[in-house]
Amino acid sequence: MTNIPPWRYRLYMKDSIAVRNGHSFQEVTRVKPDSKGRITLGKLARGVSSYAVQMDNSGRVLLEPYAEIPAREQWLFKNTTARNRTLRGLADAGAGKIHSLGSFARHASARDDD
Repeated sequence: MTNIPPWRYRLYMKDSIAVRNGHSFQEVTRVKPDSKGRITLGKLARGVSSYAVQMDNSGRVLLEPYAEIPAREQWLFKNTTARNRTLRGLADAGAGKIHSLGSFARHASARDDD
């Protein structure tokens, strides 16, 4: 790093993009902690259920967003074949490559709703 004082460095870097581990970062907003040290991310946190928090030796904080899934759906992410077939089916549906196979109601039973 250079010997630029921190306050000047922030001004100098304001419009730049920082690079960390091959990923580029750009300042998108500035937040202030409340009296208890909490910050709110507002719209930036939409769809995020938690964050992994990392801090470097100069005090910079990196938030890695996570979106957890229900335990009952975890099998799909562990089963590569089922996941790939599901993704292919969703892609086909999005491209309009689907056709109706009719009703499957005759195959259903009250027990299947569990």
